Amino acid sequence: MRPLIVIDVVGLTPRMIGPDTPALRRLAATGAMRQLSTIVPAVTCPVQTTYLTGLLPREHGVVANGWYFRDLSEVLFWRQSNRLVAGERVWEAARRRDGAFTCANMFWWYNMYATADIGVTPRPLYPADGRKIPDCYSAPRELRDELTARFGRFPLFSFWGPATGIVASEWIARSALHVRQKYKPTLTLVYLPHLDYVLQRDGPAAPQVARDLRAVDALCGEIIEDARRDGARIIVLSEYGITPVKRPIDINRALRSAGFIAVREELGRDQLDPGASAAFAVADHQIAHVYVAGKERIAEVKALVAALPGVERVLDETTKAEFGLDHARSGELVALARADSWFTYYFWLDDEKAPDYARTVDIHRKPGYDPVELFLDPSIRLPPLSIGWRLAKRALGFRTLMDVIPLDATLVKGSHGRPTDDATDGPVLIGSDADLLPPGPLAATEVKALILRHLFDATEKR
Repeated sequence: MRPLIVIDVVGLTPRMIGPDTPALRRLAATGAMRQLSTIVPAVTCPVQTTYLTGLLPREHGVVANGWYFRDLSEVLFWRQSNRLVAGERVWEAARRRDGAFTCANMFWWYNMYATADIGVTPRPLYPADGRKIPDCYSAPRELRDELTARFGRFPLFSFWGPATGIVASEWIARSALHVRQKYKPTLTLVYLPHLDYVLQRDGPAAPQVARDLRAVDALCGEIIEDARRDGARIIVLSEYGITPVKRPIDINRALRSAGFIAVREELGRDQLDPGASAAFAVADHQIAHVYVAGKERIAEVKALVAALPGVERVLDETTKAEFGLDHARSGELVALARADSWFTYYFWLDDEKAPDYARTVDIHRKPGYDPVELFLDPSIRLPPLSIGWRLAKRALGFRTLMDVIPLDATLVKGSHGRPTDDATDGPVLIGSDADLLPPGPLAATEVKALILRHLFDATEKR
């Protein structure tokens, strides 16, 4: 059994391996690089879960980053309990082979209450006065205090939002190195998300991407060097490629205009009422699960969605199985966007009646994914002063909204969720041991067995 580090560099593609990624380029030269075939939806939670279980969404149940919980009549995104996932995880398969095996999961998703030996994941504090305080959750519990004392609080506002930056990925990388050196896990899973946000905000062709590639590569270089000191093997992979987009698809606005969506008015603002709606969409990048209350209306809803500019295909009960999305959590329909388009969650028809959370960073309250949270509202003349004033009011005990996010979806320049048209713009896998990588492109469902092969020098059957 050999130690192994698996680094998830989100958004990395074969095309990016070059002068701006010297550490990764050296790893590919001394080992090997392969293209990865991702799944649909090519978004974080389903892809990571497929990597760790070797299963498609129809089996592990993670059909998107969030979905409609029919028994609650609520849309919930970014849940963290590992009990939402079905199937044997890679660390369980490894422990079954060797009882001495241990695993540290550093920020891969569904990290709470998992059976891994060590886990760390973002977990902000939400006091009753409305504040959001950066923090993390860990197993064992004392690890949270240990990492906080050594590296400071987890930098949540650099992890997501308009202030996102390399600082959060640096914190994760340094924490992973600390965990490796102190606890010596056999398998260490590391999540470095920085490129993901840069590519969505600026687009993959933006000149500043080269700077961010160099920054992420430097973090990978530190982890790779640490691995070489104790003879650990290394796998670097990504979940998907991000492609340029120019067209947001307001799928819920179309459904509302056609009379399918029910909305409550609360304090003068629109609130989606999914339980009362005949049909609505849970938007997640370039896919949208469309939940239809009555079977007799599915064909009508499908025709409406398929006709929207930017929609490439609409899957129904007969075609969801092609992508492994035939699971009870999926919508009755699943819409796929064209390469240059993506789905917004917007359901209001007048920005003056947008819900109060629409202009804030609020990943749990919004009934869909919102990449516009990566931007500050350009209409704010002095953003630092405006944000400082809101923070000052909170510090004095006043309730106030951090309503600094715009409602302009055209600001988003990159998206993902569907397989890329060009494989060199899709996900990649780089391994330190060429003889352990099969030739040709790898399927996402093969990653679990590949990890086991790197741990045990043999192919593990599921």
